[in-house]
Formats: sequence, structure tokens, C-alpha cells
Amino acid sequence: MKKLCLVLLFSITLCQAMAQGNWQLKKNENGIFVYTRTAANGNLKELRVVCEFDATKAQLITTLQDIDHYKDWVYSSKKTEILKTPSAQKTIYYTQSNLPWPIKDRDLVVELDIGPPEADVLYIQAKSLPAYLPKNDKFVRVPYSLATWRITQAPDRKLKIDYTFSVDPGGSIPSWLVNATMSIGPYNSFVKLKEVLKQGKRN
Repeated sequence: MKKLCLVLLFSITLCQAMAQGNWQLKKNENGIFVYTRTAANGNLKELRVVCEFDATKAQLITTLQDIDHYKDWVYSSKKTEILKTPSAQKTIYYTQSNLPWPIKDRDLVVELDIGPPEADVLYIQAKSLPAYLPKNDKFVRVPYSLATWRITQAPDRKLKIDYTFSVDPGGSIPSWLVNATMSIGPYNSFVKLKEVLKQGKRN
């Protein structure tokens, strides 16, 4: 009986892992592919963006570290400011997101960690630090957010980006609404990012 329970438990876990790994294409425009999948825990979805830009790793790093200009390309960004720069590759910043009424605006603290630029594959992580600052009553503090970038540079100056993102926005936003609109913001952000890199504004 014990062995049967273990087999059933393994089968259920395997099925959950396989279900979680199935990315579904939700948007394909301007060379930007947006996928979603159901998260292992909870009702929210995870998001993945795959694209290729005419840029270099150095240009992307400079753009991501230019926190003050996030409002130029990050969807719904209302305000961003650097709180601390522990090292040349790590930045802690505060950001506010402007959401449509009647949803209350969100804020969060993010730790941006950029891997060694000289590596063949550049890894970048942006994770939330919800307890880093006291909460502001005007905003709902995002309790969890994690974005990862996997960057490779092709010989023809093509920058291949594989970006994944998961978030718990907190507050009372229905999960179905978050899931229904999740691809809109990241897609628009990558469209703008493509323009910024093309124009060379952050070189």
C-alpha cells in the first residue's frame, strides 16, 4: 500500500511538472513572442518573452541600469528611483506602477542583479524585496515579483533574449483579470525597449 501511494504521488508530481512546462503562445507580433503557462502554485500565470534585437549586451545592460528612464519604455511605470548600488552589477530601486481605475496603484522594491557581461550567456535577475521599505498607504505593495533574462549575442550583432516573469500583484485584483492582461504590459515594454535600443539612446 505504501509503495502504491508513493507511485501515485510521483505520478501526480510528474503530471504537475509537465503541465507547468507547457508554454502557450499568446502573442506574436514585431518579432516578439509572448507565452504564458500556469504557475506550479496558485492561479496566476507565468510569462515568457522570446525575441531578437539589433543590439549588444552592453547596450542592454546600460539601458537596464538607467533606472531613471524606465518610464520611457516600461509599461505603466509611474516613478522609479535608485535606493542603493551595492556593486557595479547590482542595483536596488523603488518603482511605482500606474494602474487603471478602480485598481489601486502598485509599488515595489526591486533588486536588479546583472551577471558577468563577458560570459557567453548573460543572466540577469530582477526580484522583489517587499520588506525593504515601509509600505505606503497610497499603494499596494507587490508581495512577489521575479524576472529573469537569458541573453546571448549572435555574431551578426543580434541580441537573443529569453525573458521569464512571474508576479503576485497583491491586493484584490482577480486572478482571472491578471491572467487575461498579463501579456499586454510585457509585450508593450519590449516593443518600446526595441525602439530604445535601435535609437541608441542608452549607449
